[in-house]
Amino acid sequence: MTSSAEAGAVPARDPHFSDARAMSAPRVSVIMPAYNAAATLQASMESVFAQTYADIELLVIDDCSRDATWEMIREAAAREACVAPIRMAQNGGVAAARNAGIEAATGTHIAFLDSDDRWAPQKIERQLAHMAVTGTLVSYTGYRRFDEAGNTLSLVRPPLQASYADMLKSNRIGNLTGMYDRALGDGRFRKIGHEDYVFWLQMVRRAGIARRVPEDAPLADYLVRTGSLSADKRKAARWQWDIYRKVEGLDPFRASWYFAHYAAHAVMKRA
Repeated sequence: MTSSAEAGAVPARDPHFSDARAMSAPRVSVIMPAYNAAATLQASMESVFAQTYADIELLVIDDCSRDATWEMIREAAAREACVAPIRMAQNGGVAAARNAGIEAATGTHIAFLDSDDRWAPQKIERQLAHMAVTGTLVSYTGYRRFDEAGNTLSLVRPPLQASYADMLKSNRIGNLTGMYDRALGDGRFRKIGHEDYVFWLQMVRRAGIARRVPEDAPLADYLVRTGSLSADKRKAARWQWDIYRKVEGLDPFRASWYFAHYAAHAVMKRA
């Protein structure tokens, strides 16, 4: 049986939501780190240019690439007024690049898209509309996982909402789908394994709740590269355990309990 939430019922408004703020048109700052991304960068940027929502700035942060990435970013900025090119003084990794983008952003909302992933054209518009109706400060969507040949590996449809406790069981928020209202305060990425997860874990704890756009169709495409860090399951498991014990400070019993949930969700996500 389909629940009222699955059928599209509107959740209660967030108590921190401001009606006055809702009346001003949001501006979305899209943070896109790029490192040696010449092969995929253009398609990722084009998916932002194609958004049906107009007020977007795209901050593309070149992390000292050795290929044509920086030239592509500069050319895009010359063509598209929404592009803000940033070049790191030295290679610092994806966390440092994203933080540089957040610091330079001028929007009321922050969203993230890596330079090998893509969005559906209506992604931002649908997400902002749902956040406005529900008073949500942290939002996410479903997404498609695909391989380098373009084949669909799976469709990820997270639960309609996630609390901090839910996030400890499994990361409900694919980073390419996440968006937050800066009324919540800006987050920072840490140079740590599963930096995306740690970021959204803290943002959800701050917000109290995160909500998914309630539609089945995926609004983003996530590229799974052969041999990528995300594909190294043993390394990912070690990172997860360290997050429970060293970042969140859970005792061994609670860490083990949440880790069991994490492992089960990881299998289901790829089924």
